[in-house]
Amino acid sequence: MEFEVLGPLQARDHETAVRLSPKLAGLLAALLCRPNVTVAEERLIDAVWGEEPPRSAVKSLQIYVHHLRQELGDPGRVERGAMSYRLIVRPGELDAGRFEQAVGDGRNALAEGDPERGVDLLRDALALWRGPAFSGHETMPLVREEAARLDQLRQTVMEERFEAELALGRHSGIIAELAALVAEYPFRERLRAQLMIAFYRLGRPTEALETYRQGREVLIGELGLEPGRELVRLEQAILTNDPSLDAPATVPRRRTEPGAGAAAEPPGFPVPAQLPPDIADFTGRGDLMAVLAERLAGAGAPGRPVAVTAIAGMGGVGKTALALHAAHAHAGAFPDGRLYVNLRGAEADPVDPAQALYGFLLALGVEGSAVPDSVDQRSALFRSRLADRRVLVVLDNAASEAQVRPLIPAGAGCAVLITARTPLTGLEGARLIDLDVFDPPQAVELLGRVAGADRVAAEPETAEEIVRLCGHAPLAVRIAGARLAGRPQWTLERLSRLLGDERRRLDVLAAGDLAVRASFALSYAGLAPATRRAFRLMGALEVTDVASWAAAALLDVSLDEAEHHIEALVDARLLDIAGTDTTGELRYRMHDLVRLFARERGEDEDTPEERRAALGRVLGAWLWLAEQATEYIPGPCYATMHGPAPRWPLPTAHAAALLIDPMAWFDAEAGHMATAVGHACALGLDDLAWDLAGCLEKYFDVRGRFDDWRFTHETAIAACRAAGNVLGEAVLRRGMADLITWTTPQAPGNAMAGMFDQGELVLDLFQSVGERRGMADALVMRTWGLISRGALRAAVESAEAALDLAESEDYLGGRARAYQVMAVAAYSDGKAAVAVTHLTRCLELARLLGNSRYEATAMQFLGAAQCEAGRVDRGRENLLGSLAMTRAIKDRYGEVFSLLYLARLHIRLGEPEALATAREAAGLSRRHGMNHHLADALGLVGEVLLDQGRVTEAVAELEESVRVWRTRGWPSFMVPVLRTLARAHQAAGDHEAARAALAEADALTTHPAEAGAD
Repeated sequence: MEFEVLGPLQARDHETAVRLSPKLAGLLAALLCRPNVTVAEERLIDAVWGEEPPRSAVKSLQIYVHHLRQELGDPGRVERGAMSYRLIVRPGELDAGRFEQAVGDGRNALAEGDPERGVDLLRDALALWRGPAFSGHETMPLVREEAARLDQLRQTVMEERFEAELALGRHSGIIAELAALVAEYPFRERLRAQLMIAFYRLGRPTEALETYRQGREVLIGELGLEPGRELVRLEQAILTNDPSLDAPATVPRRRTEPGAGAAAEPPGFPVPAQLPPDIADFTGRGDLMAVLAERLAGAGAPGRPVAVTAIAGMGGVGKTALALHAAHAHAGAFPDGRLYVNLRGAEADPVDPAQALYGFLLALGVEGSAVPDSVDQRSALFRSRLADRRVLVVLDNAASEAQVRPLIPAGAGCAVLITARTPLTGLEGARLIDLDVFDPPQAVELLGRVAGADRVAAEPETAEEIVRLCGHAPLAVRIAGARLAGRPQWTLERLSRLLGDERRRLDVLAAGDLAVRASFALSYAGLAPATRRAFRLMGALEVTDVASWAAAALLDVSLDEAEHHIEALVDARLLDIAGTDTTGELRYRMHDLVRLFARERGEDEDTPEERRAALGRVLGAWLWLAEQATEYIPGPCYATMHGPAPRWPLPTAHAAALLIDPMAWFDAEAGHMATAVGHACALGLDDLAWDLAGCLEKYFDVRGRFDDWRFTHETAIAACRAAGNVLGEAVLRRGMADLITWTTPQAPGNAMAGMFDQGELVLDLFQSVGERRGMADALVMRTWGLISRGALRAAVESAEAALDLAESEDYLGGRARAYQVMAVAAYSDGKAAVAVTHLTRCLELARLLGNSRYEATAMQFLGAAQCEAGRVDRGRENLLGSLAMTRAIKDRYGEVFSLLYLARLHIRLGEPEALATAREAAGLSRRHGMNHHLADALGLVGEVLLDQGRVTEAVAELEESVRVWRTRGWPSFMVPVLRTLARAHQAAGDHEAARAALAEADALTTHPAEAGAD
């Protein structure tokens, strides 16, 4: 028997995985924390049930121990003591024990002066890890402490290994791994120091110093601490080229390893590991595994294109199992990462390639706000990101050649595995594999691995009959084996008789995809009626995976009852454990074909009203949690508005645990909620749709997930318009206007004019439903548009009207926003002192609101106005304070704003930091699609370059600034840039271009409304 806890918990008996329900797995995890040591009953009860054990917990524990002994196949494995239990673990059976033994041996070798052997032993020890210790169970009492101890030891051993590798002069071979680990553990200063040394030894001191700067920002921003002495001394040593940092004079020859010779990983690039778990009982396919081994081993050979292999076959034939098994077997050949996506080609609505690329780019370290809009741009960025890397891409369940082409990298070091139901014969350069069902011996072997080899050997002829009735399809055979594994008292003959009774289904069983349906039906028939209902309703969800609380809402039952049904479905292999989310909740998913079967059963057995009510409850649960979580996300201080959609509250204790970190909860659920918004719209549940979309707004803004923001709002707005839901439309248009105006516009044009038009529309909508706070927000939106046109008198009147409405409603956020926009109007009119007065009041109100993000915004605007009014020291202080705040909460938009006005201050005072600050603002703006800030920053860069006499460079920057400003529609910003451009053309001797720029500036000054007309 082998027990694995260095990652997801697993138990194996002669390489056959032991299948455990969640409760049994939790019990085993608790016992494995103290192998060969008695554990008190009360501690096991606490570990398995937490703070709310059932009344019969002691008896239930005895039953679970009995089942665990059965599953482990050894009644003596778990010994009973006096009110305690002990798990017997023999030497070498527990991977944690092997890890600690190898670590001790490695440390001894290092101490004895054999560094190469020591490094090998430490590397072998670390290779035993597959993820965080006890993954999926690490939050359980009793397990938590042991998991933390093992994880800490792992991190320490990693650092010891890198220290030894550096001493051997192997800095180039570890830099990619170090960069990924520093990104994963940003507070571990020893890792960061090792990465700095590796960069320095590779002749990249600038990146070494940037690594230090990033670490210092993280430590100050997150912990309020300066770096430790080791990092500070190392920075100084790099700055002075201290020879003690040089690599050792004698460097031992490095062994050839998978991936050796690949380009060093650029700093900051993560190493994605997205592959779903390998198939523990994978059977057969030896000839095809050899073909795939040759394809994957050939990746990266000089002159060879990217290796693309497409596996085709009917549903349930084992395409995904083969691809994943090959991917795991050769993962070591792709040290830069493994990407995976289920393209849902079997469903009516396959995944859009743009959305798949969005997920890949996020996994490769591209921030959401930096992902381009079009599929072609995303594909180009994806190929660039992988150009010099060795990455394996698995595209599962593809629909067509057109769907997968944008997802194929161009780098020779990469490989692609594709699965699809139909042969992708039009895919250029791909090796096509047509996968058929098993031959009879392979099918029997698989049945034995799942159900137990001894049971199959005892009834060989019946086993052959079972796999024949399953059509030798791997998925059907696997399900039949799972039925036997879950019923140890059954004979194979009994299962064979059950299959034989379904003669019509067995006729279908031999016809490909229908074989899987027949097997599903057999498992489904063995469930209790209430569990069958749970299965049908979970299949009605559109999302890929759910937590147990979502199942409770679907069924309108307690969490305990929902988990009972979930465990039964997991035991029946109709539901899989997908892992643990960012809140520590277990996630469950259905295979695509299982979900189709569940929906078929739902259509036959449940009424449309029952399905709609169930989906309404789970949407209501998401909404109930989201409206609480969003209150703790910093963002625009709009008036909070909710609709009348029914909620489904969770138990207080469970909800509190889920929302202890609101951003983590949104990280786990936001993608599913975005899908749920579309589902709600399709069901005609417009109140649920708009309210849920509105709750997601601030999260999407902070995370820069603009694609998701646009999808949810556009979809829900359309539903609201169709239903005549004016309030919902108004709320979402209010947020949508910010998205379109201040981030990358969907098409070239006058973005600020769009803000004016949207403000007018939103004002009418809120006015028609009598929502005065919303009217105040709309007037502020409208004012921004007026300021951009240069209509300052009208802007002041609009802002004052917004302030009057906000004060009459005692609406603090509305008052703050009104004072802010009044200040912008005054500033644009050259009245900096008036702007300072308004912004001082705005900042006071922002602090009363307790909204850190808006407080930083108020500080930015106030600092800019103070500098313009001559109060430079106070203005600089506010700008630097706002910069620190925006960086602490990772508000890129606010960060760039602060940088822009600091650059202006540097220019005004003739300070040398001007160019670097302006260029940093331009780079961040370009990376995150902030065109307003980009145009502004480019203008400042051009101004500084011109003052330095670098005329040609200045012209290029200023011309791009003007091009971007034409899409924004803001003459008061564009005119000064045009005049600076005219000076630059004049300096370059291009007098005609200079006259043209001046003429355009004069025309805009006279007719500002024409801005952006080009």
